[in-house]
Amino acid sequence: MVSQKVVIKNPTGLHLRPAGILCKEAMQFKSMVTFKFRNSTANAKSVLGVLGACVKSGDEIEIFCEGEDEEKALAAVVKVIEDGLGE
Repeated sequence: MVSQKVVIKNPTGLHLRPAGILCKEAMQFKSMVTFKFRNSTANAKSVLGVLGACVKSGDEIEIFCEGEDEEKALAAVVKVIEDGLGE
């Protein structure tokens, strides 16, 4: 298992469009991709899971990847978040 903390930079947080972009990126990998925010853990491959976490701009989340392509999955998910999730 690998993990990394990342700050949500886009101004509107993880609303529907950025949540969809995050899920689409996570679904490209076989590894389980989750993230922890405050006291909850969400499945990054589920739009409803991402939306339910209520992550706002400036919040820090920790991404966890576990599986055969975990390193690539973590790098790709962190990169798409740092690039602003399409915003």
